[in-house]
Amino acid sequence: MFESVGWSEILVLGVAGLFILGPERLPAAAAWLGRSIRKVREFATGAREQLKGELGTDFDELRKPLQDLQQLRNFDPRQIVAKQLFGGDDTNGSTKPNGFAATQPAIPPAPAPKPDPPKLNPGERPPIDPDAT
Repeated sequence: MFESVGWSEILVLGVAGLFILGPERLPAAAAWLGRSIRKVREFATGAREQLKGELGTDFDELRKPLQDLQQLRNFDPRQIVAKQLFGGDDTNGSTKPNGFAATQPAIPPAPAPKPDPPKLNPGERPPIDPDAT
């Protein structure tokens, strides 16, 4: 439920609660929050058990797509795209789904540096390239 909340966020909330509520009311507020979270969890568990009892095997069929979505949430989009573009589902990584080998393209050699243009004499006009204008 709170898996995306880290320790630093909890610490900030605790310090903010200390300033807002004060040291006298903070323990009572923390106890109330704990009881409320426990009640919500009990309600959710009860509702899940009631649905499971009423739906039977259909509950598992309804829950399967939700589990698939939960698994997709854990994937990194860059990994998914890279996997689709460069690698298939095979374990050795030798062929892609289209049957072609998953080899890296050859790196072309670096182009040779262009020689510096000739120096112009004072007052001389540079050459004009009519195709470039």
